[in-house]
Amino acid sequence: MLKKIIDDNIIVVEFENGKTNSFTIEVLRELQKIIQEINENDALRGLVLTGAGRFFSSGFDLPMFLSFKDINEVVAFFNEEEQILLDLFMCKKPVVSAMNGHSAAAGLIFAMASDYRLIKNHPKIKVGMSEIKIGLPLSIAQAEVMRFGLNSDRCYRDVMFFGEMVDVHRAKAMGLVDEVVEEGVLLQRAKEIVSLWINTPGRPFIPLKYAMKKHVAERIQKSLKEENWQSKLNCFFEKDVRATLEFVQAGMA
Repeated sequence: MLKKIIDDNIIVVEFENGKTNSFTIEVLRELQKIIQEINENDALRGLVLTGAGRFFSSGFDLPMFLSFKDINEVVAFFNEEEQILLDLFMCKKPVVSAMNGHSAAAGLIFAMASDYRLIKNHPKIKVGMSEIKIGLPLSIAQAEVMRFGLNSDRCYRDVMFFGEMVDVHRAKAMGLVDEVVEEGVLLQRAKEIVSLWINTPGRPFIPLKYAMKKHVAERIQKSLKEENWQSKLNCFFEKDVRATLEFVQAGMA
């Protein structure tokens, strides 16, 4: 479900799960182990995320969502998912997303948790957040990560409320990605960014990143502890939401 290679002490992770590289809890657990490895091994310089085929990732696995039997199963999933997303967001070393194809929903959220986002220059690639059209809000960590990455309430509003899937050049204009690059140099450029940021005396990138993101991480942790976010997950069992999820799943089959 994850293909992992180490190239010049940089871990390159390729999502490869089904046609759209969807995220199951097993995929997320594998990713969490890799993040821990990067944090604990001084020899490793950073992380590059990419996908197999035509997708970076379509987001969370819809059959998994539809298989939840009750609110307790949904809460258990998001308890784990929120921590893994936070771990990625706060990974000590540089994290670069090399978005090789379509990136939607949680696929885009996890890309936004990285420190830099590159996308392949291709006219058919689409990027965006369609949750509002499905009937699903963002979780606490997801909303904070998206808001941090987009850098303004207005950008966050436009991405989340319109729910549009946009091409790579509009994605760059909206702040969803940092660079549009040609396919042949996508991974090379991602590794260049990792090396540029970490290969300096004393690795000041690490404390600089922590200082930049710690207030967001602390706010996420506080909200997860104090807010009644679990009750909002009942939306997974609303008839119109489930019907929409089933319709989208059928279209991806």
